[in-house]
Amino acid sequence: MLRWRGLDEIPADWGRCVVTIGVFDGVHRGHAQLITRAIRAAKERGVPAVLMTFDPHPAEVVRPGSHPPQLSTLTRRAELAEELGIDVFCVMPFTPILASQTPKDFAHEVLVERLHAQVVVVGDNFTFGKKAAGNVDTLHKFGERFGFEVEAVSLLGEHAVTLSSTYIRSCVDAGDVATATEALGRPHRVEGVVVRGDGRGSDLGFPTANIAPPMYSAIPADGVYAAWFTVLGAGPVVGQVEPGESYRAAVSVGTNPTFSGRTRTIEAYVLDTTADLYGQHVAVDFVARIRGQVKYDKVANLIDQIAADVDQTRLLLP
Repeated sequence: MLRWRGLDEIPADWGRCVVTIGVFDGVHRGHAQLITRAIRAAKERGVPAVLMTFDPHPAEVVRPGSHPPQLSTLTRRAELAEELGIDVFCVMPFTPILASQTPKDFAHEVLVERLHAQVVVVGDNFTFGKKAAGNVDTLHKFGERFGFEVEAVSLLGEHAVTLSSTYIRSCVDAGDVATATEALGRPHRVEGVVVRGDGRGSDLGFPTANIAPPMYSAIPADGVYAAWFTVLGAGPVVGQVEPGESYRAAVSVGTNPTFSGRTRTIEAYVLDTTADLYGQHVAVDFVARIRGQVKYDKVANLIDQIAADVDQTRLLLP
C-alpha cells in the first residue's frame, strides 16, 4: 500500500482511481463497509482504491479545543486500511486553507485535477467544503459536471443504533469496552510508550508497565480491565516478552485512590512474563471491564483484590 501525505506526493503520471473520503477514526465496522465498497468499485474498473483521511481532526481546526477522543492513531488507521485492501492511504493535512475551500473547489481541485477520481464513495451523511456546505446531493451535481460517479453508502446500524465513531467513543468513555468491541469488530486499542512510574506495583507484588498514550487518545473509564498487551515494532526487549506477540494483562485505569493519587494512569500487569519494557511502544487491546475503581482502607485488601483481578483476567482471556 502506498502512503501519501498531501497532494504533492501524488505521482505525475497518476491515472484514474476510486476515492473514499472520511476521518475513519477507529476504522470500525461501518467504515469497513464503506471501504470495502470502494475497493470493490476499484476492482470492477481496474483502478486503484484510495482512502483519503485528515490530520489533525477537522473539528480541531474549525473549533480549536474540540478535538474528540481518538480511537486510533494515523499509523493504526493505515494498517487497518491496508488489511482491508486499500491501495493508497492519503493523509490530507487539515489546515485553515483546506477548511475554507468551497465544495466546488474541493471537488474540482482535489478530486478531479489531482486525484483524477473516477468514482467517489462516501457515507450518506458525508459533508465537505467550507462550513460543511457540501453534501451527497452536492457531490452528485459536481460528479455530473466534472465526470465522476458518486456512490453513497448507508451507515451500518444495529439495534436501532448507528455504528459511528461518536457512538464508540461514548462506549469507551463509559467503560463498556465489550460493546465497543462489537462496533469496532475488534477490541478498542490504546497505544503508548512505557514510562517510569512510582514503582508501587512491584512493591505490591504485581509490577506494571505504566503507559503514556498520545494526546487525545480515547481512554476507557476508570477501572480494571482484562486486555491483550503487545509490544509493537521489533525493538529489543529484555525478558520473556516477544515483540508482536500478545499477552494477557490486567490493566488498571485511574488515579490510584488507595494511595491518594491524582494523576490518571494506565498500568498493565502482564501475566506470566518478566521483561524490562521501559521505552517500548506498546498496545493494549481492552476486552472486558472487570470492575470499577475502588479506594481501599488497607493495602492488604488492595493486594487481595488485584490477585482476584488477575484470576478473573485468566478466565476472560483463556
